[in-house]
Amino acid sequence: VPDFNLKIDPLVNFELGNESGRSTWVNTRGLRADGTIGSQVYFHTAFYESQAVFPEFLDSITRSLGVVPGQASYKDFKGKGFDYAFAEGHVTWAASRFFNCRLGHGKNFIGDGYRSLLLSDAAFNYPYFMINTKVWHIQYTNIYSQQMELTKPDGSTSWDPWNKKFSTMHHLSWNVTPWFNFGLFEAIVWQAADSTGYRGFEWNYLNPIIFYRPVEFSLGSPDNALMGGTMRFTIRKKYMIYAQMILDEFKLEHVVEGDGWWANKYGYQLGVKAFDLFNIPNLFVQAEYNQVRPYTYAHNVSLQNYGHYSQPLAHPEGANFREGNFIVSYRKQRLMLDYKLVIATYGADTAGLNYGKDIYKSYDTYVNEFGNEIGQGLKTNLVVHDIKVGWLVNPATNLKLNAGVSIRNQSSDLSDYEGVHVWVGLRSSLFNHYYDW
Repeated sequence: VPDFNLKIDPLVNFELGNESGRSTWVNTRGLRADGTIGSQVYFHTAFYESQAVFPEFLDSITRSLGVVPGQASYKDFKGKGFDYAFAEGHVTWAASRFFNCRLGHGKNFIGDGYRSLLLSDAAFNYPYFMINTKVWHIQYTNIYSQQMELTKPDGSTSWDPWNKKFSTMHHLSWNVTPWFNFGLFEAIVWQAADSTGYRGFEWNYLNPIIFYRPVEFSLGSPDNALMGGTMRFTIRKKYMIYAQMILDEFKLEHVVEGDGWWANKYGYQLGVKAFDLFNIPNLFVQAEYNQVRPYTYAHNVSLQNYGHYSQPLAHPEGANFREGNFIVSYRKQRLMLDYKLVIATYGADTAGLNYGKDIYKSYDTYVNEFGNEIGQGLKTNLVVHDIKVGWLVNPATNLKLNAGVSIRNQSSDLSDYEGVHVWVGLRSSLFNHYYDW
């Protein structure tokens, strides 16, 4: 059919590994379909089903969250593994040269970094509607979406739908010059229902024009509002310096005084990228720093926090952390070499107290009104080395034959963990996996 194209490809992820005598494996099978209808409509869908036995640290994280990070809830598999499925898809309509609309179930990412403090692709998929508008040197993105929590209404254990919440986000990106980009971001999160009844989608937030704060105030709203900004400098098309800032809540007088007020909730990111470094084609280097103060992204109830499916919508670490990332990547024809180093310090909650890392805890349970600082609570240090070599088997499906080693060291006053995970696998890369936090 001249106006219709459809392409179907298999998806696989077969992986075998070992961590200190513990055998690990992943067995994933699935399909993806991509196509076009006419010249203005594009669609994509993918589904896979998996069973896996993870290394010890990832097994612990999965059981603690109740979900496989970035993927889905699971069923027990033979007492020591996980059985889980994943589906995503979207339909894109190029309405005109200025407007592009997408209706989907998936993830989104805002920013230039390895991480994002505004909107990351680290959590599970969610339904969304996106409008991209490009006029002159400006790109304006609206995202209307629904998130959910893995809890039942009123604590019910019956087969009721999980608790839902809604969010709307705006990102205005302006290419001020060919080498400088400036952006503004805002998000509102509100719960679909509370003890007073069902609220549903707040139609006032359909307003596509930035900013939401005046709308929120006019509603007498208790909703969770966040604001942020982005910057990017490009130098000779080979180097990039980028930054992000997220503002959840703060008062300037407390920032100036430096008194550690608990509600001064903000974070920032600084990073640099280099392409074809030392004039070596396809040699890429990236260095990035992130930090977020305690209690950022949290709210008085979890249904209004900045999270979805037991994970944060921004940085997977949540809040109350400092982190440095260093990435080196090299490509030559079908050969791929990658190295990643993550060094982080965060304050874990301990003794039943809320020190500000877990965004799913109410910020009303903060420990101290003043004197809050990053790393408070159970100070934990994390170092991750991730080395990977790969061969691109099929560029059409991004099918890669990979082998690698991940070295993880995590230490605190209560416990230490050292793990070396060696693995080999055949994988169709569909989305990013974040197991380095």
